[in-house]
Amino acid sequence: MILTVLGRPGFLRRTLDAHVSGFVVKDAPSDELIGTLRRISAGERVIDPQVALAALEMSCSPLSPREADVLRRFAVGANPTEIAAELFLSYGTVRNYLASAVTKLGGRNRMDAVRIASEAGWL
Repeated sequence: MILTVLGRPGFLRRTLDAHVSGFVVKDAPSDELIGTLRRISAGERVIDPQVALAALEMSCSPLSPREADVLRRFAVGANPTEIAAELFLSYGTVRNYLASAVTKLGGRNRMDAVRIASEAGWL
C-alpha cells in the first residue's frame, strides 16, 4: 500500500504499474485509512477515488517514445552530448528531440518540460 502526500494522477499510474494493493493520500480521515487497511488485508485493491478520477481524465502523453526517453535522461542530469552518446544519436538530433518535447508540452524551457511531463506521469 502507498500512503502518500502526492495524490497526482501520474504518480498513481506509476504505482499501479508496480501492482500496489492500495493508494491513499495522507490527509484522508483516520477511519478511512483504517478501513482501507482492512480492505487491503482482506485482498481488495483500494484506490483513492478522487485520484482515480483525475487519472481517468488525464490525457495520454503527447511525447513520442524517443522524445520521452531523451527527456527522461535529461531529467536525471545528462546533457545533450551525453544523451547523444548513450543513444547513438547526433547532438543535433538530441537537441531537436528536446526542442520538440518542450513545444509539445507547452514548456518555457527544457526543465519546465521535465516538470510538466513528470507531474503528468509521462516520464
